[in-house]
Amino acid sequence: MAPGRTASDVAPAAAGAAPEAPSLQISVQDLRLAIMAGVLVVMALVFHFATDRFLTPENLYNIAQQTAVVGIVSTAVALVIVARQIDLSVGSVMGVVGVLIAFMMYTHGWHWTAASLAGLALALCIGLYQGWLTAYVGVPSFVVTLGGLMSFRGAAFLVADGKTQPISDPVFLMLGGGIDGALGPTLSWVLGFALAALLVWRIAGRRRSAREHGFPQRPLWWDVAVGGFFVALLLGLVATLNAYRITDDMPGQGVPIPVVIWAAVVMIVAFLVRRTRFGRYVYAIGGNPEAALLVGIPVRRVMLKLFLLLSVLVTVAAIVSVARLNAGTNSLGTNMELYVIAAAVIGGVALSGGSGSVLGSVLGALIIQFLDSGLLLMDVSIGKRMVIIGQVLIAAVVFDVLYRRWSGERVA
Repeated sequence: MAPGRTASDVAPAAAGAAPEAPSLQISVQDLRLAIMAGVLVVMALVFHFATDRFLTPENLYNIAQQTAVVGIVSTAVALVIVARQIDLSVGSVMGVVGVLIAFMMYTHGWHWTAASLAGLALALCIGLYQGWLTAYVGVPSFVVTLGGLMSFRGAAFLVADGKTQPISDPVFLMLGGGIDGALGPTLSWVLGFALAALLVWRIAGRRRSAREHGFPQRPLWWDVAVGGFFVALLLGLVATLNAYRITDDMPGQGVPIPVVIWAAVVMIVAFLVRRTRFGRYVYAIGGNPEAALLVGIPVRRVMLKLFLLLSVLVTVAAIVSVARLNAGTNSLGTNMELYVIAAAVIGGVALSGGSGSVLGSVLGALIIQFLDSGLLLMDVSIGKRMVIIGQVLIAAVVFDVLYRRWSGERVA
């Protein structure tokens, strides 16, 4: 059964009865995502009125680049949590992989592609090790990855003796954004309209499929409103990013390459979740691991694949971070695990497993970054920002529990 669908959605019509017109239904998940999108808009307006700088092209360009790294990792972490697991080591793994990539490029003169493959190989070995301990040995993922958090942070110091490894390869640096790390106005508009068309096609296709199979449909006004909102938001963002110029005599920057990478990751993971057996297995395991095992789902193999998928995306995030910083440092990825877990939870992923979405993790990452950037523009100190973000995370979990009780979903 597809994620987010209930047994009542697919109940067949009574034998011999005339087919009934599909009912109109707004799902609990749709309503949650709409609330999150509304919160995002309200936050942007409040911070802009408070600072006069939040919605400027320069600030939104910086937010887009900063959010991409958190968004890339939180996309996979969301699936790990859906499957009733956790990974506290993603920040440390990102640190050791990033330092290794920079070390091989700077100290040993490797091409950035070879260095990146070396980093990917290390990340996959770590994912295989932690996934094997969790899935096959039965050690709780919390314990395994807590040990990894400390061990791999230490390894990040050992790789280059704690020394910063500078990067100068211009092609590699483009992956992190910066002066040459954006698409420019023309390609940005092409990408924006292509994504808008894809969104409209997806909504229309979903309505057509629901109608053909007799499934409940969302009201037409809902799909038009939601689709119109996201299309307007997408094209408005492209226009704003195109308006950002590093100097007055330069053309607009357009969409940063880290955001393009993030968008590609989101679409690939969304495809895995919705269109592959692997995605269905992840949600089935999160919903009831014992039942999933009884019906023949290879629970251990799926769990191992989840940790390997996370390793791949952590490597991608490490590459983007090193390129953005122009260097590999042993502090790379510090506290990343807290931000990505917060993004997933704020995005509606249930800590009890079995529920959550890729789009929710995207909105969660944006909410976290909007909050951090807005408070920074208001000259709020780092200590106070950490307190506020931590309490927002708690409030998000409380809201999630109360919302699930109201909607009748399982909360534990």
